[in-house]
Amino acid sequence: MKSLVKTEHGFGNLEIQDKPEPSPGKDQVKIEVKYAGICGSDIHTYEGHYKVGVPVTLGHEFAGEVVEVGEGVTEFKVGDRVTSETTFYICGECEYCKAGDYNLCNHRKGLGTQQDGGFAKYLVARKDSLHPLPEHVTYRSAAMTEPLACTHHAVAKTEINEGDIVVVIGPGPIGLLAAQVAKSRGGTVIITGLTNDKVRLDKANEIGLDYVVNTQEEDVKELVNKLTNGYGADVLLECSGAVPAAKQGLDLLRKKGQYAQVGLFAQPDIQFDLEKIIQKEIRVVGSRSQKPADWEPSLALMNERKVLAEALVTHEFDITQWDEAYDAIKSGEAIKVLLTPVED
Repeated sequence: MKSLVKTEHGFGNLEIQDKPEPSPGKDQVKIEVKYAGICGSDIHTYEGHYKVGVPVTLGHEFAGEVVEVGEGVTEFKVGDRVTSETTFYICGECEYCKAGDYNLCNHRKGLGTQQDGGFAKYLVARKDSLHPLPEHVTYRSAAMTEPLACTHHAVAKTEINEGDIVVVIGPGPIGLLAAQVAKSRGGTVIITGLTNDKVRLDKANEIGLDYVVNTQEEDVKELVNKLTNGYGADVLLECSGAVPAAKQGLDLLRKKGQYAQVGLFAQPDIQFDLEKIIQKEIRVVGSRSQKPADWEPSLALMNERKVLAEALVTHEFDITQWDEAYDAIKSGEAIKVLLTPVED
């Protein structure tokens, strides 16, 4: 079967290869992929900034149909519509595994990073990672369950009360999903971006976010102060991974506000205003990936149309069209890009 494989570390080294169809082992399920999303980490992997277990088929955001089950699998049957967590292997013995925090297991292996993923016709996943799709969740929406689960994980680390002012910096797929999750929890959401984010800011308006701000044309702090009688925002979700955005976020928060870092910075060492954290008693939390508890709530949000994931899909390509997909993302023309498999 045709697979999109990262062959070596460094920039590029991504090619279509013919690989044998996988067969499910004990407690595993074989899935025919319908759609697979391109994640920012796939872009980083392609550009050589993020290392995976090469050679490996990329793609960790996907949905499809069960076509074969391995020994010991009774929870799923052929024909089931499913998506899967990215976890393929965990040690099961560390305190993180025992608490269900698989994302923190030191021995974890993920689909699309250490184990062949969804940029192919078929893949094998462990049964414990699978989730059936609710009635009103399409394959296209379900291919975005993983990034939605990541944002659910981040938002769940904050406390949002009805009417709280929540600022989301960065209107990419993660920011747009995080904003919808925050809104579903009762927050009044302000999402911000720059002039070159026009396509994404227009989408934010389209999906009904409360306030959409181009910070190069409008003073977001003035808006926040107007909405809060000068106190500042209750919650800040930084989804851009840009240093100026992090600094701005701390400035926008009220005393005793909550700051969640969701976006990844290009460099891990950045200047951060600890003085504001101290003087304003800001609570700062990081959020890494997602864990099993985030998946069913994410599917429910899509099923109830509280999160319009499919609305974020702007482009579809097949896995042989990586260059076109990459260009659409890097140009800012695309919001979310889905890939489809190709027949041999």
